[in-house]
Amino acid sequence: MLVVGARPNFMKAASLVRAIQDDPNFDLALIHTGQHYDDKMSHIFFEELGLPKPDVDLGVGSASHTEQTARVMLALEPEIIARQPNLVIVVGDVNSTLAAGLVASKHNIQLSHIEAGLRSFDRTMPEEINRIVTDALADYLLTPSPDADENLKREGIAPEKIFFVGNVMIDTLLRFKQIALGLETWTRFDLQPRAYSLVTLHRPANVDGAAQLQDLVNALMDIARQMPVVFPIHPRTRANLIRFGLLDALANAGIILTEPLGYLEFQSLMSQARVVLTDSGGIQEETTVLGIHCLTLRENTERPITVTQGTNQLVGLTRARIVAAFNAVLSQDHASPRLPHLWDGHASERIVKILRDAIH
Repeated sequence: MLVVGARPNFMKAASLVRAIQDDPNFDLALIHTGQHYDDKMSHIFFEELGLPKPDVDLGVGSASHTEQTARVMLALEPEIIARQPNLVIVVGDVNSTLAAGLVASKHNIQLSHIEAGLRSFDRTMPEEINRIVTDALADYLLTPSPDADENLKREGIAPEKIFFVGNVMIDTLLRFKQIALGLETWTRFDLQPRAYSLVTLHRPANVDGAAQLQDLVNALMDIARQMPVVFPIHPRTRANLIRFGLLDALANAGIILTEPLGYLEFQSLMSQARVVLTDSGGIQEETTVLGIHCLTLRENTERPITVTQGTNQLVGLTRARIVAAFNAVLSQDHASPRLPHLWDGHASERIVKILRDAIH
């Protein structure tokens, strides 16, 4: 049983589902919790990535972290009881990941966590709690980078449970790279390759407070004076921009505001950006492999390999630091693609082999 629930899960699961389906030893049940549920955040990803229709959509919807986690647990438990899977697989660090891990463990069903061991060391992040607890419960911890292995060992996880397999999100990126490029999404906005910036913002710590969001908006307006900026707006961010009276300021500054983009459209746009500004974990990884300068609007990252071996910089959350980092990047040459060890497009195949050998 593979449980997914939110946009980042779908991208990571796409190549894994394909690898599982190619192996006759597995009978897959795909469960969608409905944590992300509208067309722009869910359905379009299933279509573009070739994910099969879920066997079950639990339809839990939006709620507080606690309520959403509880809803997934209550809705998932009957499915686990009825299906009695040999193994539950969870991906990433969203609330659905934690909830499925807890239910599987309560029913003594083996649990595999893909993207295990990542740590920001910031427990104010809900995702950090989800990562720590899920890893403590998991029987098979499949890691994307060597630092993740070390984090798990420090936490007392038995080494025989830890498997360094590479990055499943990069499997999907490389698989669809040429298709995405062919869309030439930048032309839709009358932009030239390598002559625009791309922005994503969604983390509650960045967008839920008026003062912090104002500072980020000011930074984006400063950047827009130097270069076109495209900003696909997450629903949570849009609601807060409207609530704090900041959406019109962005539009008046000439920033190109769009609804959330599908996976392929976004990859196309990102592949030809000069700079990406983001608070997303996955985008830090993708820009590394694509060779795009990435400025991460956070004080920490659970993906330090993107800083030490990639194209990512942590630039914090203040207007002055963000704009200074942006100006510094503009004075540099274009970044070169980086492929950390085992970020080679074959992580899903390694995962399936490990799980097949373990279960059978």
